Amino acid sequence: MILLIVLCCIMVLIGGIYAGYARDPYTKLIALGVMGGGVMPLIIARGYVDIAVALAIIIPLSTIFVLQLFKKGVA
Repeated sequence: MILLIVLCCIMVLIGGIYAGYARDPYTKLIALGVMGGGVMPLIIARGYVDIAVALAIIIPLSTIFVLQLFKKGVA
């Protein structure tokens, strides 16, 4: 269990560092997705399954909205 937590923390750190250095908005979204993939098991391991379900719904919806904003900003 400790190994899983350490791997998830490393995944969150890599995503955070990558999001900090990325210039392209789409690349930042990918990095935030990597961070979300690392945070979700940590939330579930602490027993907050209801919060994990809410995040599983909110994260993809917010990504769709952000992508639509980027598309409008380019045109």
